[in-house]
Amino acid sequence: MVRIPSRSRVAVAGAVVAALALSACSASEATPPAASGSGEPVVGGTLTYLEHQAYSSLYPPAAGFYPNGALVNNLTSRLLYQDPETLELEPWIATALPEVNEDATEYTFDIRTDVTYSDGTPLTAENVVANIELFGTGDTDRALIVSEAINDFESGEVVDEDTVRFTFSAPAPGFAQAVSTINSGLLADATLERDSEGFGPGNATEIIGAGPFVVEAEEVGTSIRLAARDDYAWAPASFPNQGRPYVDAVDIVIAPEDSVRIGALTAGQADIARQVEPQHEEEVASAGLEIVAAQTNGVNNGLSFRFDHPLLEDIRVRQALIAGIDREAIVSSIFSEHYPLATSSLSQTALGYQDQGDVYAFDPERAAQLLDEAGWEPGADGIRTRDGERLHLVVNEALPQPRSRDVITLVAQQLREIGVELELFQGDQAAQTAASADIDQIQIYHSMVGRADFDVIKSQYSIENRNTLQNADADGAPVDAQLEELLQQVAAAPTTEGREEADAAVQAYLTEQAYVLPFFEEPQVYGVQPRVHGFLTESVGRPSLANVWLEG
Repeated sequence: MVRIPSRSRVAVAGAVVAALALSACSASEATPPAASGSGEPVVGGTLTYLEHQAYSSLYPPAAGFYPNGALVNNLTSRLLYQDPETLELEPWIATALPEVNEDATEYTFDIRTDVTYSDGTPLTAENVVANIELFGTGDTDRALIVSEAINDFESGEVVDEDTVRFTFSAPAPGFAQAVSTINSGLLADATLERDSEGFGPGNATEIIGAGPFVVEAEEVGTSIRLAARDDYAWAPASFPNQGRPYVDAVDIVIAPEDSVRIGALTAGQADIARQVEPQHEEEVASAGLEIVAAQTNGVNNGLSFRFDHPLLEDIRVRQALIAGIDREAIVSSIFSEHYPLATSSLSQTALGYQDQGDVYAFDPERAAQLLDEAGWEPGADGIRTRDGERLHLVVNEALPQPRSRDVITLVAQQLREIGVELELFQGDQAAQTAASADIDQIQIYHSMVGRADFDVIKSQYSIENRNTLQNADADGAPVDAQLEELLQQVAAAPTTEGREEADAAVQAYLTEQAYVLPFFEEPQVYGVQPRVHGFLTESVGRPSLANVWLEG
């Protein structure tokens, strides 16, 4: 187990304290919030927001990483908006929902003509097309990826000054929802010219969006200050606040150490903190703060078994791993009521969810029998061997996910009881990301993904997207062609009924093949001070701060 040296802990805590002190000093420059005995929103003040990790990129298709998404969500506007409660779509920069042809290969949007970017340049039809073309095709020369939310993009067209049309090479029924996500956050022309490095840390003040906030200042890896746009006046119709943000500024302070982040929050040094771990929820609630647990509406937190690896190619071994893990014991012992036990690869709140019943039942006797049948015999130390090879598997630590190390520690203890040796890969986020792309280094992948659309299951498992199962051979062709075909059907079925059927087929297939073991439905959990009003999240739990106001 990797431990942070005590002097490093002091340094981390000191950096957070210094950032909070700077936040308090700069807050004095902003308009203080007025008292509101009537409960009506007031304007002014600086919101202090504690983030668990530093952002890595502000390129919208890379905004799935929650620290990235928290910024992109507040810096950009999108063509459409998705209501986080109903998951219905509504106009935002578009003036209405799009016109869509019968096979969902053509989408036409009318757009507003009164929107400007924070650098003063207008948001035009040409600019909208340039954005979606970049996100739909990527740019390998600039190391800019294709958005996982956009499938089969072919071209964009400016019809007239307030009309744009997008065409696809195959049915793209998820496109309307795709342009409501932060992965499609619209950027000014100058920002679209940047390469991948230009979207990275140190460049935040130069990322120009049409959202309610701009980045006023950045201390790399330590803090970011967002300033309200006084001229912002194009919020979605369902937003409580139709004008500029109520607060003058937001100070986002990076506080990776849980004890420091929670201590600062409960001491009143911060207004909101993201990633309140389950073991800290009671402490936060006892301090009189609100716990906000926003569901992420997508693929559940769980394990992907990389079946093309020699140790996992026998379905009986994968079935044994599932039967040898007591999910209920793990979830009930280290998580709270905000983390429901998963009943499928998809969350119950996800579009297309199908209950998979009792297929993940804990049955160590069956697990042992399956391993026996597969030829794995217990060794002198209890770990099974076959032909002189130990049944030794490696799993990543999902650093963005809550208590990943604790989960894997318990899983390893349980698997050892049936003769399986599970090793936790050590390393920071960069090391985890690099190793996770190599099936020889990581055979079991711990992750999740949030997106409130049927396509989320494709985003997780398709070889075109995250490919968490590593279902591709050396030439990039699918090892399990049937799985990839099922995933493509989710993206291409032109009707809602067809997409529901396709999603159900994928979930059933993942279960039948013992490819995944879901643990729980992962929320984003925030601690919120009583003086904070109007805190909302978008459809997968990222903060929307334009509606927040502070009671004096």
